This record gives sequence, C-alpha cells and structure tokens, in this order.
Amino acid sequence: MATPISHPAAGSSRLRSIDALRGLVIVIMLLDHVRETFFLHHQVGDPMDVAATPPDLFFSRLLAHLCAPVFVFLTGLSAWLYGAKAGSRGATAAFLAKRGAFLIALEVIVVNFAWTFQFPPSVVYLQVIWVIGLSMLSLAALLWLPRWALVVVGVALVAGHNALDGLHFAAGHAMHVPWAVLHDRGWIEVGDTLRLRTSYPLLPWIGVIALGYAAGPWFRPGAEAAVRQRRLWAAGLAAVAGFVVLRALNGYGQSQQWSVQEDALHTAMSFLNITKYPPSLMFLLLTLGLGLCLLVLIERAQSAAWVRALCVYGAAPMFFYLLHLYVLKALYLAGEGVWGLNQGKYFGVDGMASVWLISALLAAALYLPVRWFGRLKASRRDIAWLKYL
Repeated sequence: MATPISHPAAGSSRLRSIDALRGLVIVIMLLDHVRETFFLHHQVGDPMDVAATPPDLFFSRLLAHLCAPVFVFLTGLSAWLYGAKAGSRGATAAFLAKRGAFLIALEVIVVNFAWTFQFPPSVVYLQVIWVIGLSMLSLAALLWLPRWALVVVGVALVAGHNALDGLHFAAGHAMHVPWAVLHDRGWIEVGDTLRLRTSYPLLPWIGVIALGYAAGPWFRPGAEAAVRQRRLWAAGLAAVAGFVVLRALNGYGQSQQWSVQEDALHTAMSFLNITKYPPSLMFLLLTLGLGLCLLVLIERAQSAAWVRALCVYGAAPMFFYLLHLYVLKALYLAGEGVWGLNQGKYFGVDGMASVWLISALLAAALYLPVRWFGRLKASRRDIAWLKYL
C-alpha cells in the first residue's frame, strides 16, 4: 500500500486527492477480494474468456485492474512527498528500504496466512504487497538518478518489458528463479514441502513506481493546482489514447488479440481483455491513464462528502488491507460452517449482485475501525511502528 504522507499542508486539495484516490481503489480492491472469496465457483483467468465470462463478472474484474497500478504509482508519488518533507534523498532511500523490507516480510508471514490459513505454509503467494515492497527497494536505488533519467527508466520498463515476453527459463536453469521474480510469472520450488508463486512479476512495476516518483514535483507545496491538473489530464488522456490506438492495431503490448464478437458488448469486452500478470503495456496505459484522470476529478471535488469518506480509507491503507483479509476469511469459514459447500467445492453466493452487496456492507462496517486507526496513527507520532501501517 502507498504510504500516506504527513505534511503541514495535509488538508490541501492536492494531498486530499491522493488519499481519496487511494481510498477509492482500496474499496474497489475489497470488491475484487469479496469476489475471490464468495464467487470462486466462477473463476476468471488472465485475460478472461470473453465467450464464457458473464458481462457483470467481466466488468467487475476489469474495474479491479485499476487497483495495483494506482497503488504502485501513488507509492512512488508518496515517496517523493516524503522526501520533500525530510529534505534528503538519503532519508527517503532509507525509509523506502526499511518499509520495502517490512512489506515483503508482511506478505510472506501475515498476508499469505490470511489467504491460506495454513501454517507452516506449503504455498506462499507473492502478490501485490510483495511487489510493492520490492518496488520500494528498487526506487531506493533509482531515486538518485536525475528526474529525466528516472522518467526514461520508467517509460522504458513500462513500454519495453513486453519485448521480453518470449523469454523463458526452465526450472533448474540458473536464470529460472530471478526471471520468475522479474518477469515470467511462475512457480519456484523451495523444497519438497514449499513452493513460491510469483503472482506479480516485478520488472514493469519498477517502471510504474519510478513514474510516480517523477510526478512528485507536480505536487510540491505551492505548486499551482491548475497547472498540475492540466499536466495530469494531458498525461492521463494521452495514455488512454495510446491504449485505444495500439490496441486497435492488435500489435505490440498485448499478446491476447481482440476480435469482433457476436454483439457490440462482447466486442468491447474483447477489446478490453488485457493482461495483468505481468501487466502488459495495454494494461498499464489504460489503468494509469484512467487513474491520473480520476486524480484530477477527485481534486476538483475535494470538498465533497464522498471525497472525505474515501480519505478515511486512504489514510490507513495497510490497516484496511490486513483487516479486510482476515474479516473475509472469518466470514467465509463461518458461512461454510453454517451452510456447507453450496457451490460445488466452494461456499459462495449465486451472483455478482450479491458480491457487490457484500462489498458495500463490508466497506461500511470497516469504516469506523479504519477511521479510528487513522486518527491513532496521526496523533501518536511517538509510536514509530505505526508509520509502517
């Protein structure tokens, strides 16, 4: 999760918009995790099977594509804001290194257990918290570059990593493990009883966090809001336009080609059917472009009640993340205990409408504990470990 930044101007629209956008994608993430908990009898692939996936499930999953790119981009942006307050790249690099290591440990020990409820684990899923941690470690090294060089690195990794899609290394090869971590989603056999799954290959995410850090000066104290918003609009709309043009060409940046289907709805689904693991160029152009546009819209509506509500979730993202995973696991086990496996080998609900309803109820139920923790974190600066949550 991106780190909320304590700043003298924390009530300003530019920082409220960051917290609110983070809060929005956290709530969307909750929807996707409710789906993964109570709708696993209708599993989806990556990309999804347009012919077999109902539209309500397809677009709910597509909406969740926003989460990881926005999280990682805002992590880079927040790192720049942290450095602006600390006044030192060295202090920023040290914080990124410590927090990155903390997130990696958290993924392996706490988050994985929330998904599997197995100790010791036979499988460890290295997912979004792990890749954010590794991205922070990478940014700790990259932030010493000039800003223009950081932009070049970010664009090269985001736009160029698909050129490596055909490169694979078999288990036992010296490059199998590092390449599974960097780009080729796969399994790492640690021993007879433990396997690691690199669900989020790292390489393109380094590019995303670098671009987020490079965008930081647009949010510096005293920066003109109108100028910042024009830049965000321009970058966001250019990314979305780039997605539309490149996707229409069915060429580079997405291995799954689109095609005309039986109706306009399914044709649109085919066009939007993009790869997350690792995130293709098409995936990142669309999600980051929309994320930047949402950031402008939220900043312009920063006095609205719904923006203030989203800020509550965005101010304590890691607490929300951990809390909702364990609440979902408890609810699943309770449902399974009461009603049994009512969906084949799973317990679950009958449709996506129920998934949306459960998500809305859970978001409302978690609001007060998340607000409590956010206030505790803001008021108790003397408790050092709170800043890591």
